[in-house]
Amino acid sequence: MTSNFHPEGVFGENKVASKMKPGSSRNVTQMWHLNGRCPEGTIPIRRTRKDDLLRASSIKAFGKKRHKTIPQPKSADPDLITQSGHQHAIAYVDGDKYYGAKATINVWEPKIQQPNEFSLSQIWILGGSFGEDLNSIEAGWQVSPDLYGDNHTRLFTYWTSDAYQATGCYNLLCSGFIQINNEIAMGASIYPVSSYHDSQYDISLLVWKDPKEGNWWLQFGNSYVLGYWPAFLFSYLSDSASMIEWGGEVVNSESDGQHTSTQMGSGHFPKEGFGKSSYFKNIQIVDGSNNLRVPKDIATFTEQSNCYDVQTGKGGNWGSYFYYGGPGRNANCP
Repeated sequence: MTSNFHPEGVFGENKVASKMKPGSSRNVTQMWHLNGRCPEGTIPIRRTRKDDLLRASSIKAFGKKRHKTIPQPKSADPDLITQSGHQHAIAYVDGDKYYGAKATINVWEPKIQQPNEFSLSQIWILGGSFGEDLNSIEAGWQVSPDLYGDNHTRLFTYWTSDAYQATGCYNLLCSGFIQINNEIAMGASIYPVSSYHDSQYDISLLVWKDPKEGNWWLQFGNSYVLGYWPAFLFSYLSDSASMIEWGGEVVNSESDGQHTSTQMGSGHFPKEGFGKSSYFKNIQIVDGSNNLRVPKDIATFTEQSNCYDVQTGKGGNWGSYFYYGGPGRNANCP
């Protein structure tokens, strides 16, 4: 099925998926396109090999995030850092009802210290409390050697309806997200990626709730509606989201007793600016009237700003934006 509703303001007058221009916004592509395309009526699915399963800690854990990986801006409890081993540098909004989010995300290939660590940059659509019943829809790019067997930057999605306990997974590794697009593959590598003080590349992602059917849709760039998360997967998100987060996340396993040197974003701090630090720009939310708009009262959160930081800004054709990330271990982040 396809969605008959888009948020107002995505295409000007063209609000229906069928009216999109198929060839626009192709600066960033996927490596598998070099080897061909999928026939009509099929979708691309990344093959799961035996080696993929052997890298996982267990068959049950394959393709899943660990419990308590979500950034909790309201409780900056130092114990959370050591408890979950996950660190974040995010911008967020809460206190309203949200029906989607959009952003243009700068794409890099951060260095990962340990195979069991990852680095990602994504949008979180959150509903419910941060207890055992959290609903989350996530989309962005990641480098995850454990999951993919290499250090390439890959497009990904995730979902959970019980705070990462039993439900949900990455990409198409379990039932849940329903893909309808035959040109973009979940979990496939993104090409090209940005270079320090050189060419910059980014991807645009939009997640929105169909006001009629209640499903949550994902769009990549201006051209590709990728698929949807059915409304029945969720409890809180069957109505609306209560918080939206944008930003980066890494795993800090502290394997040698020191902070990981796994990079977030470009591996450089926000103060370095364009071409050096990674960014999110044109941050928007979808409101109750199905309109895309700039969010009010954007706040930021990071557990350890000496390791990974975030700085917001506003203006020009970047709209609301922020730079984020960092190198992890350094003189001020031992």
